[in-house]
This record gives sequence, C-alpha cells and structure tokens, in this order.
Amino acid sequence: MSDSLHEPWLRGIAFNPAAPSDVLVRLLDRAAGEAGLLMCEGRDLPDAIIDAVLCHPDYVIRRALARNRYVDPARLAPLATDPSGIVRGWLASGPRPRHYPRWIRPLPDDILVTLLMAQDAGEDGKVTAKEIIGELDSSRQIPLSFFRSIAGHEHPELRIRATWRWESLTPAQRAGLLDDPDPAVREAAQDRNWRQDPERVEARLPSFGSRNAFVFDACALTPALVEQCFADGTVLPLARNPHTPAYALARLARHPDAEVRASVAARPDVGPDLVAELRQDPHEYVRMCARLQSFTRTWAEYGAIDQVIGHGPDCTCPIGEPFTTSDIEPDVGPSPEWFASCAVSEEPALRRVAASWPGLPAELAETLAQDDDEEVRIRLACHHPLAPPHLLLDVFVTRPAHRPHLLALPAFPRTGRAHLVDHPDPEVRALAAADPALPDPPLEDPDASVRRAAATNPSLSPEALETLLADPHTAEGAASNPALPVPHMHALLDHCLNGAATVPTAVRR
Repeated sequence: MSDSLHEPWLRGIAFNPAAPSDVLVRLLDRAAGEAGLLMCEGRDLPDAIIDAVLCHPDYVIRRALARNRYVDPARLAPLATDPSGIVRGWLASGPRPRHYPRWIRPLPDDILVTLLMAQDAGEDGKVTAKEIIGELDSSRQIPLSFFRSIAGHEHPELRIRATWRWESLTPAQRAGLLDDPDPAVREAAQDRNWRQDPERVEARLPSFGSRNAFVFDACALTPALVEQCFADGTVLPLARNPHTPAYALARLARHPDAEVRASVAARPDVGPDLVAELRQDPHEYVRMCARLQSFTRTWAEYGAIDQVIGHGPDCTCPIGEPFTTSDIEPDVGPSPEWFASCAVSEEPALRRVAASWPGLPAELAETLAQDDDEEVRIRLACHHPLAPPHLLLDVFVTRPAHRPHLLALPAFPRTGRAHLVDHPDPEVRALAAADPALPDPPLEDPDASVRRAAATNPSLSPEALETLLADPHTAEGAASNPALPVPHMHALLDHCLNGAATVPTAVRR
C-alpha cells in the first residue's frame, strides 16, 4: 500500500473510539508526527495515555495535552509545574480548537494557585511568569468564585489577585481589601476601586483612548462626563451604566435611537412614569423591554436579560457562568425562583432567559423544549444539560451556526440519525452516514465528507472496510472505524511507524 496512506491511517487510529491504550500509546512516538499531537489535544484519553503524556520527554507532546478540553482538568495538574514554560503557558491559555469553544471548563483551584504563585516560568526561558499569568487571566478558565475564595487568603499575593475582579467581590470583601494589613494589597484594592469614584474616573479617562466606552458603560461618572456622552453620541453605554443619574435616564428614554430607549426601559432603577411612557413607544422592541421591567428588580436580573434579548437565533456568544454578576450587588445573582418565573412567562424573551440557565429544573426544561418560540428551544439546546437529544439534533439540522458547540455536548445523540441520510445539506448527511443503525452507509455520496463519515460506520462489512482503508479519500474514516480489529490497528501502525513491508489484506472481526 502507498505511503500516502500513512497520515490518514495514523489520524484515523488516533481518533478511533475503540482503540485501546496499547494502540494509542504508539502514537506518542515522534514518527507518528501530527497524529499524536492531534490525539493528545483533540479527544478524551484513557488514564494510561494521560500518564504517559505527562511524563513524556518531548515537551511538544505535553504541550498538546495542556490544551485538551476533553480530559478532566484535574488530571492536568502536573503541567502547572512542567519544566517547560511553554507547556505551562499553553495550559494557562486554555483550549484552542478549530472552532473556539463557547464554554470553557474552569481549571481547579489548586492549578490556578500554582500558576498564579509561580516564582519562575520553567527551565526553557521561552516565556515569563508574567506572560503565563496574562494568558491565564484572559483564558476564561478562572471562575469568579475563585476570586471570592482568595479574597481572604493568607498569602497577600493571592489577595492582590482577588482585586482583578473587583466588581465580583462582595461589599464586605472589598472593604476588607481596602483595609488590608498589607500595604501592597491596600494599594491594589484602591487602584481597582477607582471605578466607583467619579473624580478619579474623569481624571483617568484620557488614558483609555478607544476603550472609553468601557468607562461609560460601568463606571461612576461626573456630571461633566455625562454631558460629554451626550455631546459625543456615546449614549448606548450610558443607557446601560448602573451609575447613570436619574436626570440623564429621562433624556435617554426619549433618545431617537430605539436601542438606547430599550436599554433604559428594562433597567431596575427606572421610574414608573418613564416605564409607562416607554410601554407606549412606537417601536415594539422598546415596548417589549418596558414590559420586562417588572422582572428586573436587581442589576443581576437586568444583566441576565441583557445577555439574551436582541441576540437572535444564531447567537454564538461565549457561555459564561450560570449567574450573571452585578456591578452594584455582586453577591446577589438571579435566584432559581426568578428563573422559574421567567420560564412560565408569556414573554418569549423571558423564556429565552430561563432556557439559558443550566440550573432550570427538569420539568421546566422539558416544557421549554416544546416551546413555540424557536429561540427558546435553541437556547435550551445550547445551554441546558437536560435538553432532550432530539432537540439537539433538530437544532443541529436547522441552525448550522451552533453545530460545533452541539457536537461537543455529551447528550448529543450518536444514533437515531439515519432518517437524515438524504438531507440536502452534506454536513447533515455526514452526521447520518455514521449512524450504526443505518443499513447501507452512503459510500457513493457525491460529497467527500459524507463518504469519509460513512467509512466510520461500524455496520460496514470487513470487505468494505478493507477497500475503504486502501482508498486515500476514505482511509482516515476507515481507520477510525470502531469495528476495525485491534490487531489490524497494530499492523497499520507497524507499517507506518516501523516500515513493515505489508499489512493484512483482510479485516476480520
């Protein structure tokens, strides 16, 4: 067989769900090339393989594991003290698959502490400890609960790190850090607290340049800065800023831009007279937001609604932590009762909010799975762990934007897809082609991706599988077929890695 088949065979075996550890460990050989790296980064791995990678002499292999989003992150703890700073840096930066994941699993607290407290960045000198911490800070792998947990830590360096998410701390924690016995902690806390001081905000504003919108969106503002927003037309951030004074809200509620009026309409601090006025707004979106206002008793509730309304059915925004934190009431998130009331609301927007909360009880999730509003069903499929598999499949078929995320969900159905084999979309046909219940996998489909998927179908006969292994267009799919016998996997690896002259000419089950 041609050497051109080596790479597809290696890649296929690397992702074969039936490949045992004694097969997969051979792909850690340098001769396996990219296939071994793809395996270490791109699939769940048996414990034996994880152990082998953690002590592998080649940092490139360990580096690939550092970005694996399928392995329990607790198993990655040794990489936080890896001899190579590059490996530590990749662990800190988090998963980077072809499609950037919408949801990132947080790292365990012990790994976070190790990375944040490291006195060096490894033996290779390729990166600095500061650079590793910078990667970690932007990786979405640090949950807000971690910052709250270290606000009272015995080590002052970690208390300084707690100030990074100042608004996520409770008022008592912020007060404690501002009065901390360590001067460096006090200085860090005072530096972070500037957002609450209008005069300091105004003094620091010129240094932000193009990031001024962030200031107008979240910081306490002087009257002069409020007027500057109106003069510059920077009013949408002002309409969402919890610190915006009442007199400015009255002007914003009558702004010609409907999006600005809508942002004001749902605020928890807007007065009843303005709400009544906005409920008569000529724009339906503004009227809808005004109807939602009775549901926004806190800024956390306002934030939960603001993250959902107006995003549309193809929204692929990152999925954060279940509760939306608040700039004003950081220790109070929307309650389970509030989400439950949203789930039974007559307003589709509120049901979309409820569907986006993964803690919604099973009976309410079941009801929303049958909701008349498509966005409710889509949000439930993407966010809720109890979304029924048939719903995940329906959304996969109808909304291509969500396919990468849905395929990574544990509940996504691996069977029951055969009825889609004639679907006009080749990506949908490819999904159906791998269904083990499909009696006749479409090996002659005009689309190459469908033929590759059909080659992975374990219902194929040994004769068909042998033919597919010899075809460059289907070799990778056939090598990842779970029906491929383990001795045949070893024989293929012997041929690819050791230069064996021949491989078996028959696949036996």
